[in-house]
Amino acid sequence: MDSWNNALPIMPENLQPLTDDIRRWARELGFTRLGITDVDLAASETRLKEWLERGFAGEMEWMHRHGTRRSHPPELVPGTVRVISVAMDYLPESQQAMWRALDRMDTGYISRYALGRDYHKVMRKRLATLAGRIREAAGEFDYRPFCDSAPVLEKPLAEKAGLGWIGKHTNLLSRDAGSWFFLGELYVNLPLPVDEPVSAHCGSCTACIDICPTRAIVAPWVLDARRCISYLTIELPGAIPEEFRTAIGNRVFGCDDCQLVCPWNRYARVTAETDFLARHPLHDRGLGELFSWDETTFLNRTEGSAIRRIGFIRWLRNIAVALGNAPRSDFVISTLRRRAAHPSSLVREHVHWALERHSERSD
Repeated sequence: MDSWNNALPIMPENLQPLTDDIRRWARELGFTRLGITDVDLAASETRLKEWLERGFAGEMEWMHRHGTRRSHPPELVPGTVRVISVAMDYLPESQQAMWRALDRMDTGYISRYALGRDYHKVMRKRLATLAGRIREAAGEFDYRPFCDSAPVLEKPLAEKAGLGWIGKHTNLLSRDAGSWFFLGELYVNLPLPVDEPVSAHCGSCTACIDICPTRAIVAPWVLDARRCISYLTIELPGAIPEEFRTAIGNRVFGCDDCQLVCPWNRYARVTAETDFLARHPLHDRGLGELFSWDETTFLNRTEGSAIRRIGFIRWLRNIAVALGNAPRSDFVISTLRRRAAHPSSLVREHVHWALERHSERSD
């Protein structure tokens, strides 16, 4: 039985019982962790400003928009005094299976967060449901749910809320669950009791820095997005710089290397959330098959997936690079040549690069 069966006044003595219920409701909705924090992000605001000034955001111009609303939650949602931060595990398969997939250079590797249903929709819907339960128990209150969908400093908020610490690769880490989880937030005007942050436990480890194929982690806790494979294959709208194409290997959407090598992910477990299991068998598809899709097939096979957001042209661009890195064969060459006169100059450029790379190998 809920301790708030009937809507009660928001009095100080009622806040802790409400918080206890919120944690339980969150677990029932599939959230694996929940923490609550205040809205003071001054330290993170300083780091963000320095990061942007150094140009590390690349062409993500949206990172520069919105003024200070990203680091001042009440400016984004007036009246906000607390942020409920939640996590939901998404690991769809064993890490050994992912390493094997990266070794199969004739198949396309897709970052495992994108194999299931679009996490934005899953998380926001369940956060809205959580807010509905709070309203039923406590009466009307102001709130707004987020999941990577607005100017929100998700990782600093989750760190302050005690969900983990930000690792040297800039992902949030948990001692119990590693880093294979999504984050979401509920901005509220309820003065709920806050949680304490946890201590960091990266120590002297530099595994994530050392493994990065493009050396995107330029210093501990500093990521140059312009070098990051996730940025290059997802966020970058134009041509992928040639200096990074070989290092991309068979990664056609995102990159998981820094998470795969992290010692804390030995504690990560395969998710029980069916929405995040592969909706379409994309985790082991051959590059030739992926490159043969027309736009209609691409849209059908990526329906409800975060992959669709890059569009068909970037999809072909990414696969052309992967084909350029694949083992040379008559099949790979003929597959590339079929797109050599593609209407998109972006696709043509990357196809020609791939063909030249194979030509160089044969010399």
